[in-house]
Amino acid sequence: MEINLIISFGGTMRIHSRKGVVGVVSVAATLALLVAQQAPAAATPPGDLFAKILVKQVTGAHAKQHLDALQRIADANGGNRAAGTPGYTASRDYVANKLRKAGYKVTLDPINFVEAWTENSPPTLNQTAPNSRTYVPNEDFYTFQPSPAGDVTAQVQGVDLTLPPTPAPTSTSGCETADFNGFVAGRIALIQRGTCAFATKIRNAGFAGASGIIVFNEGQPGRTDAFPLDIGEWRAEVPMVFADFAVGNELAANPGTTVQLKVDSTLTLGTNHNVIAETRTGNPKNVVMVGAHLDSVEVGPGINDNGSGSAAILETALQMKHFPVKNKVRFAFWAAEEIGLLGSDQYVEGLSTAERDRIKLYLNFDMVASPNYAYKLYDGDNSDAVGSPAGPPGSAQIEKQLEAFFDSRGLDHVGTDFDGRSDYGPFIAVGIPAGGIFTGAEGIKTPEEAALFGGTAGVAYDICYHQACDTTANVNLTALDVNADAIADSTARFAFNTTAIP
Repeated sequence: MEINLIISFGGTMRIHSRKGVVGVVSVAATLALLVAQQAPAAATPPGDLFAKILVKQVTGAHAKQHLDALQRIADANGGNRAAGTPGYTASRDYVANKLRKAGYKVTLDPINFVEAWTENSPPTLNQTAPNSRTYVPNEDFYTFQPSPAGDVTAQVQGVDLTLPPTPAPTSTSGCETADFNGFVAGRIALIQRGTCAFATKIRNAGFAGASGIIVFNEGQPGRTDAFPLDIGEWRAEVPMVFADFAVGNELAANPGTTVQLKVDSTLTLGTNHNVIAETRTGNPKNVVMVGAHLDSVEVGPGINDNGSGSAAILETALQMKHFPVKNKVRFAFWAAEEIGLLGSDQYVEGLSTAERDRIKLYLNFDMVASPNYAYKLYDGDNSDAVGSPAGPPGSAQIEKQLEAFFDSRGLDHVGTDFDGRSDYGPFIAVGIPAGGIFTGAEGIKTPEEAALFGGTAGVAYDICYHQACDTTANVNLTALDVNADAIADSTARFAFNTTAIP
């Protein structure tokens, strides 16, 4: 029998041949039949076959229905779906219920975030040896919100500092765990601002056993001096302050200096949940992860950022529920991304080494329907040789797979750096290859990109980024449709074949 057309409806498929309608059977049985009836010599790889089927089933229109649901949730819950709010809880339940009904194994994975933080009295930072010196709180230094309370007296140890600041390049102090090689546990880490996120520096210092943390300003021209800042990161569990350059430079110039560092604060933690959904079938030792963050910022409903990515992977999961996948596929809807990648970071940190090793790759989709969009693929091989380095081995192959989809449709695409601003960050930090699609945030579209993708040069990719106007009216439905298909294509192909990944 030669099959010419497959029409999907619900959990069944109608199969046509040259002689007419053959019959109506379950999707699972149909897919198994399609594979079995291929002649061995000319067989289409299952991943290619199922990718074509899934791309037809996953549509932007269906993804838009999920966006409409998320908008209704935000409207009913104070206009947002942020971590710790009823809007996030309702979003979580919407996604989890859809996936449970589709037959996935669904887990609500608890994570913590800072629910409230109060500074009870000004912080203390004093040199106690070999000289005595008192620094002025809220002038020379500030409590680094949300610092835990603590009172510690210990030696200060600089971490990969770049001094003097001019004309030296930007500091990378504390950005890598290797920066803390030789750090003596129990000392106070002196870290310089620059290059990577503050939260990364704080986490690395905590892992190194610092008893306190002083982050000081970089000293580069144009950098504002010390200021209060909430980085949403408390997990070093030690007092931490932010100091101006003069303070940091003085402490760095006198190795062995002992200081008293005290923070008086009250820190209250809340709990949210990642939604993790796994296929019932597939090799559990070869896991393909597909993720998007589900939370919004507090000021708006977050429909492009990141309802768009969540809706696209949700629809992909719902449509592939009957696929007899070779590799286990795990869909993740992350909590608390907007306040420091907390959902994905705590998830990865909680995995054992063996569990991490089972994850073959991670696909991340954060903002895939920006109104002034560009098709940006994470630069897994650092082919442009600028900005952030390449991803872990295998990331280049993920990029090439996504490129192949866009090329097959004659669509242009450009690279974008792994800059650490989304949930791929914790995965690549532990060596898991990653890739994905991004259509742009507050950055400005270039004339070259406008020539490739249309839209308006000199305007942000998303003029409503992190604003109340990030509603369903803010999404580009063409980008949503194309990227939903690209997500379906890559998910299906890796669900059946990861041999290209080292």
